[in-house]
Amino acid sequence: MSAPKRYTITAALPYTNGPIHIGHLAGVYVPADIYARYLRLIGKDVAYICGSDEHGVAIPMRAKKEGVSPQHIIDKYHGIIKQSFLDFGISFDNYSRTSNELHHKTASEFFTKLHNNGDFIEETSAQLYDAEANQFLADRFVVGTCPKCNFEESYGDQCESCGTSHNATDLINPKSAITGNVPTVKKTKHWFLPLDKHEDFLREWILEGHKKDWKPNVYGQVKSWIEDGLRPRAVTRDLDWGIPVPLKEADGKVLYVWFDAPIGYISSTKEWAAREGKNWEDYWKRDDTKLVHFIGKDNIVFHCIIFPSMLKAHGDYILPDNVPANEFLNLEGNKLSTSKNWAVWLHEYLAEFPNQQDVLRYTLTANAPENKDNDFTWKDFQAKNNNELVAIFGNFINRVVVLTNKYYGGVVPAPNDFSDIDEDTLAAVKEFPNTIGKSIERYRFREASQELMNLARLGNKYLADEEPWKVIKLDEKRVQTILYVALQISAALAVVSEPFLPFTAKKLKGILNIDSHLSWEDVVENAILLPATHQINKAELLFSKIEDEEIEMQVEKLQATKVANEQENKVISSQKETIEFEDFTKLDIRIGTILEAEKVAKTKKLLKLKVAVGIDTRTIVSGIAESFSPEEIIGQQVAVLVNLAPRNIRGIESQGMILMTETPNGKLAFMQPEKTVTNGQEVS
Repeated sequence: MSAPKRYTITAALPYTNGPIHIGHLAGVYVPADIYARYLRLIGKDVAYICGSDEHGVAIPMRAKKEGVSPQHIIDKYHGIIKQSFLDFGISFDNYSRTSNELHHKTASEFFTKLHNNGDFIEETSAQLYDAEANQFLADRFVVGTCPKCNFEESYGDQCESCGTSHNATDLINPKSAITGNVPTVKKTKHWFLPLDKHEDFLREWILEGHKKDWKPNVYGQVKSWIEDGLRPRAVTRDLDWGIPVPLKEADGKVLYVWFDAPIGYISSTKEWAAREGKNWEDYWKRDDTKLVHFIGKDNIVFHCIIFPSMLKAHGDYILPDNVPANEFLNLEGNKLSTSKNWAVWLHEYLAEFPNQQDVLRYTLTANAPENKDNDFTWKDFQAKNNNELVAIFGNFINRVVVLTNKYYGGVVPAPNDFSDIDEDTLAAVKEFPNTIGKSIERYRFREASQELMNLARLGNKYLADEEPWKVIKLDEKRVQTILYVALQISAALAVVSEPFLPFTAKKLKGILNIDSHLSWEDVVENAILLPATHQINKAELLFSKIEDEEIEMQVEKLQATKVANEQENKVISSQKETIEFEDFTKLDIRIGTILEAEKVAKTKKLLKLKVAVGIDTRTIVSGIAESFSPEEIIGQQVAVLVNLAPRNIRGIESQGMILMTETPNGKLAFMQPEKTVTNGQEVS
């Protein structure tokens, strides 16, 4: 392909069954935004397209859980998601939604053309059915064991563990997600896209044409799929939520969300083009347009096999040039989960860390899961901010601006003779846009972000080596040159940081009082961006240090979520053997006071206690050492089962049992009287 005249960039349509979290950002939206912003800076014609995916099973499932209508769910989360993206600086050219009329029309027309061309197979087949719910179990309405990796909570359309796409009937031990019942099998008619008929095309286009330029994780997954043998894939579903299949004989059926959703890229482009006075077909049907899909690894099959087969069957669309899918981002060592609330939600982050969008953008980019799953931790987030953004980038800019205002009233000084170091530094500055740009164009955004930080490091090293604060006492003319060079580095940072740190770039341009329309090429062609006599403004901090207390609050918030999940998932044991009332009355439970406590040697859980129980003082061994220190429980009154037969524990005769309970947050607590009572008082 020759140099493209325009770029169509799509970011995976987020499901409107919940807000956006950092996994979505790291996998899709931040890298796509960096790419789009960079292309605009180098003067390219870009359509950066996205929208809310408002169909599919996840929506009615969430609606049932919350006791509201699906329309209520999509309106609620579409609003939250769209505003979060806007506040976070994701620069979509258009953000649409698949519930709008234009999308319904576009998807229906796409289906109709393929149907009229004979590109579908009509087939009556056995599908899983929940008799109690009176409903076919499509996709996420059924869970079971994945036939490929044996993950026991695979959905009916895809396994979230291994990423394999399959049909609900492929699941082992399937169960209805609605009622928990084991489903029956019932006949129903559907329309299928015969992927096997497109296998030769896919082999040539992907396995031969993109072996070298697609990421190994993408190419490898697609290759495995093709070599396993492709089968027809249903493009309709028995659901009451979605786009109705535009056929009279398909009453009560809707388009499969993975047929409908990628067409959302096309309908969103149509919406944008109509608003901007452009021709949408230029961005989808011309060979001089480059189409790039940004997705997570769980969507590879749909964007590399199913959607291209649909486009190929339609006949007049271009195919994606690249699909740079990322792996998954974990959170504090555990997989991100919307259903379990194990996430850092974007809208909550924006409220809790106001005006710090770029800190999260940078952290997610510097730790992007480009080739393997990576882990987000709050400590690393703090370190990226304090040790890099504050200490390197922010520190350099602050010193340059403060010194310029201190020595020259904020006026860029005229340089004198350049030393070899000055010339080498300015020459190095001109190389950074090319280095960073090449990394971005190869979809190596983590690498590109570190090159950006290296430019800031260059500035810091230059200042540290030249020491203008010392030289000013000896050679004022030399200081003019030093700060002149340092200011050019600052201006270059204001330009090339924009794809990664758009809010910072805007603020820095304001401090330097420079034209916001400076381009990438301006830095490459001429490292002199701030002429002598140019007036800059006063210093402002670009980044603020994040304190330990802020991080501890976030860690505690996650810990509370973890405990809540453990409580929710805790298996309630079945009832024990029935006892008679007389058996119960045999229990002698009395209030006692702990007199002494010490840890049992070579154990983690055991404490040796001396407890006064009124009738005597006895030794009791209790497994509470992980919840209480010996010092904090001395003097506590507790409930003791005193007539329990003695038992030898780690060589100590234990003469009773301390009765405990568990709090809602999973911690042990003593069963105690509300106020101090006499030792030996019976509990009945």
